[in-house]
Amino acid sequence: MDTPLVFSHTYTSAIWGGCAIRSRFGRTDTPDVCAESWEISGHPAGMSVVNGGPFDGRTLASLVDEFGVDLVGAKAPDPHRFPLLIKLIDANRSLSVQVHPNETTAPITNGEPKTEAWVVLGAAPDAALYAGTAPGVTFEAFRDAAINGDAIVPTLARHDVREGDAFFIPGGVVHAIDAGCLIYEVQQSSDTTYRIYDWGRVGADGKPRQLHLDKALASVDKSMPEVRAIRAHDEVHKGAVATWRTYVSSPFFTIRELTINSGMASIDLDGSTFMALFALDGGATVECKGGTVGISKGQSVLVPASAGAFRIAHATEATRMLVTTL
Repeated sequence: MDTPLVFSHTYTSAIWGGCAIRSRFGRTDTPDVCAESWEISGHPAGMSVVNGGPFDGRTLASLVDEFGVDLVGAKAPDPHRFPLLIKLIDANRSLSVQVHPNETTAPITNGEPKTEAWVVLGAAPDAALYAGTAPGVTFEAFRDAAINGDAIVPTLARHDVREGDAFFIPGGVVHAIDAGCLIYEVQQSSDTTYRIYDWGRVGADGKPRQLHLDKALASVDKSMPEVRAIRAHDEVHKGAVATWRTYVSSPFFTIRELTINSGMASIDLDGSTFMALFALDGGATVECKGGTVGISKGQSVLVPASAGAFRIAHATEATRMLVTTL
């Protein structure tokens, strides 16, 4: 399996969505109110379908089932299941205060574990993210505030953000993306979300959206771990050909930023992981033994684990990509 894969976009709508994905990346196929674009997904709630090339029309799940470790890599916990879900999130309005289970609590709630990370691609001047709880807030204090509804906001840790910031959100950490944020999210392949608080608003049907307080409180990490912003200048490794910046390195995934300095970069995959590319700026070609595809601003490409040596070539000036691996 050495063919780079490009997928059709899978869009979702929600009351908090906007038009930032369309305007930032020049996409003409988004819905009028677009909340998310599932860029690379093997999850049945939003399955990626190959667009072009020898596997045109195939689902990512079918390819993983057929090629297994050659596609996902030896690090994947299940060789026949794509382990991550990569998406864009446009928070034109605030998302709910929510939590996802982790490996310990998922069996209790009958959910899927979900650890995630965010890279901020755009932020309004007063934009913020809520991640974790304020210093000194115990689980008992948080639980009581959640039951009381509006009292929950002062218990949350609020982080002012700017473009280039990143956050690592383990399963069990309470969080909310505030209005004015455009986010690149990498997460475990999961569609389990438990709402705790929804800012007192109603859905399209005029009724309050459902909360999941019992399952949410059962999923919260009672140690109340602190979350800190990972600033854009952290861990920079600059070379003549390329500059790498590490955002997140975890047992579930690694997110780095690649800036190509000389028009071309060579990368050699050792079979342990796939490589998911997302173009932040500029454009290039992704050249593997099994084929070549173009990648331009706002596009994603999945390079299989067994692709071996490949090139990102013909890069325009200031081509930057987010690179996700296991």
